[in-house]
Amino acid sequence: MDLLDFEAQGLYFEETDVAGVQELLALASENYATGEAELPLLQAYFKAPNSLNVLVALNRFYYYQHRLDDALAATLKALAVIRPLVDFPEDWRQLQLEHLQAAPTALLTQVRLYLFTLKAIGFLHMRLGLLDESQGIFEKLVALDSKDRIGAQALLDLLNQCRMEAA
Repeated sequence: MDLLDFEAQGLYFEETDVAGVQELLALASENYATGEAELPLLQAYFKAPNSLNVLVALNRFYYYQHRLDDALAATLKALAVIRPLVDFPEDWRQLQLEHLQAAPTALLTQVRLYLFTLKAIGFLHMRLGLLDESQGIFEKLVALDSKDRIGAQALLDLLNQCRMEAA
């Protein structure tokens, strides 16, 4: 399955959020430099806890603030929101190529979002020093993505190189 051979539809950032969420995200963006972005982001989250717009914004905010545990929590929540949309197993470890192949063409954008979100989780685990968890995620993605469209192979190689240097 070529994860680039599809027509993008249903992009998460095109989804309509509940009233006030976009304004709160814009306010957070405006207030980032002053350090006052977190409150509007959290207010947006409480209004729309399953909004991928909000979860991605939280992930980015926390990542760039070097609050990796908080970024990981937001990213795990995003994966939990995406998973039922594509009808994947609850545990990513049980994900098989057959799940990707069975996904309707109209959902390939969401399938890619799921895989990129899983990659982000692996990356955050790596940054947090949770290398076994990270390696498992990268190996799963490499096994599912033979053409490396998601780009997990380079991260797996980097992780293995870091382990060899540490040994």
